[in-house]
Amino acid sequence: MEMATHLDSFDRKLLMEVQRDAQTPQNELGVRVNLSTAAVNRRLRRLADEGVIDRYAAIVSPEKVDHPITIVANVEVESEQIDLLDAMKRTFARCPQVQQCYYVAGEWDFVLILAVRNMDQYTELTRELFFSNNNVKRFKTLVSMSRVKVGLEVPLDAGDA
Repeated sequence: MEMATHLDSFDRKLLMEVQRDAQTPQNELGVRVNLSTAAVNRRLRRLADEGVIDRYAAIVSPEKVDHPITIVANVEVESEQIDLLDAMKRTFARCPQVQQCYYVAGEWDFVLILAVRNMDQYTELTRELFFSNNNVKRFKTLVSMSRVKVGLEVPLDAGDA
């Protein structure tokens, strides 16, 4: 496990703002967090260089691009042999419909979040990802009825130092 980077209150406030909207101009960020534009620029560059900011991305509405169905799939493996687990991780990571993949402790070994066009597409994915994989013991499908909250924002308390 990596050590957390030391973040002061300015870093935390800046990260909260950038997580909300990464397109906010740096001069506006400076006003919001009480820093100069140059200081905002330096801090954002340092946070990116240190890996605190992993990447910047656009959030696309799945419904607007014909992927309205969200599936949560729990997967149990036959063997937790490292090479077999690594192969599964690579397979899941390569699949464009897999939005998130977690290797977890507990009853299941993996939890996948998928965005699909329709149930036919998901059925085809189950054949590719699960049925054709000899290391999948079983899987459970949960179909989302509505998206209540979706996000990757990490909670940051500006007061923590």
